Amino acid sequence: MDKAAPSGVRVFLVDDHPVMRNGLSVLLQMSGHAICGLAGSREELLACVDGSGAAVALVDLSLAKESGLDLIDDLTARGIPTLIYSMHEDRKSIEGAFSRGARGYVTKREVEDVLLEAIAKVAAGERYASPEVMRRLADRFLAPDEAGETTLSQREEQILTGLGRGETSAEMGRALNISFHTVETYYGRLLRKLGLASMKELRKFAIRRHD
Repeated sequence: MDKAAPSGVRVFLVDDHPVMRNGLSVLLQMSGHAICGLAGSREELLACVDGSGAAVALVDLSLAKESGLDLIDDLTARGIPTLIYSMHEDRKSIEGAFSRGARGYVTKREVEDVLLEAIAKVAAGERYASPEVMRRLADRFLAPDEAGETTLSQREEQILTGLGRGETSAEMGRALNISFHTVETYYGRLLRKLGLASMKELRKFAIRRHD
């Protein structure tokens, strides 16, 4: 259980359901990966993740008394990329996970090959969004939101692109021939449309979109 096959990945599983943990353990080991740790809570994770040699942490969002989102910072600080594996398919959960630093997201409705591909991609240093996750994210721009708007306007796209490039509000204002305050107004519109809570989240979203 502790030793991965040459082509395998050392995976640390975080899920508060023992049956799910055991099932995933069997699946991953049969696929050539190694399970280097199991946890059902943040406390259990922190007690044994150091020294585990994990290449990927597979984390459920819904833990008994906490959110899997809160574990992403702990794992990132240890250099362990987080792959979310969750029944939650709403855009808020998906965007929240990526904004906190998750490297991948797979929904539990998807076939096992999708999960295995995600583990390989994340372990290789890539980001991964499963087909269902991509569909949900696309819906953010293709389906009407609460305000009845269907997509980002040309100006909003320009502001988002500028943020992704690291431009300041003043620089964007000069480039687009609009005032600093107008740029700030567009920030507010983007936050509402994208369902984000802060400028920090908006900048992270813009940077990921620009990459």
